[in-house]
Amino acid sequence: MIFDPRRSKQLQTLVQKLGLPATAPVNWSLLDLALTHPSISKERNYQQLEFVGDAVVRLAAAEVLLETYPDAAVGEFAAVRSIMVSDRTLAEFAESYGLERYLSISSSAAADKAGRVSRLADAFEAVLGALYLSTQTMALVRPWLDDLLKEKAAEIRQDPARQNYKDALQEWTQAQYKVLPQYRVREIQPANGDRERFTAEVWLNDRKLGVGTGRSKKAAEQAAAKEAFLSVIRS
Repeated sequence: MIFDPRRSKQLQTLVQKLGLPATAPVNWSLLDLALTHPSISKERNYQQLEFVGDAVVRLAAAEVLLETYPDAAVGEFAAVRSIMVSDRTLAEFAESYGLERYLSISSSAAADKAGRVSRLADAFEAVLGALYLSTQTMALVRPWLDDLLKEKAAEIRQDPARQNYKDALQEWTQAQYKVLPQYRVREIQPANGDRERFTAEVWLNDRKLGVGTGRSKKAAEQAAAKEAFLSVIRS
């Protein structure tokens, strides 16, 4: 247990929010560490637990997908999981539990609005790492995480890119290959407003994934990304 009574109460409240019983065998020191930002301490912070938690959430997501959609293709699993475990999704999960209020962080770091999504995602993964290491099993993770993952998986499968195929494709390529897709755009109709004024190709390394057209460069890129993303999740 944490010696600071106020901090101890905070962490117990968080565990209760997760739906875990008061008697859950949580390693409170690890949970405290999971919610300590590097701006507080360069040596004692959540970074190592985040590393573990990244593996935990990927495994949990894989198990949920396999259990819920046993007939889906492996390519679809990979594409859907890449969004399920993206920083954007994990930050949403963190926000749903008000994780930010439990995070020990310096005022200057907290003022960095641009880094908020990655900060919340990192802390969420660290919490998963702490809970996993508390028992060396998923016993403190899957009872509450499964519902979040199932709901997100259903949402993604209904609208795979949530209307932003460029973001979805980028998350997939980063998760699978650690690289970003490249777009090659050219103007083919000089008239303003022509729905096929621009054409775009999206490439991954030396492989062309998709082609699209649009009134603007951005629209053409979205069309190309849509073709590419829907192709990879069906493969």
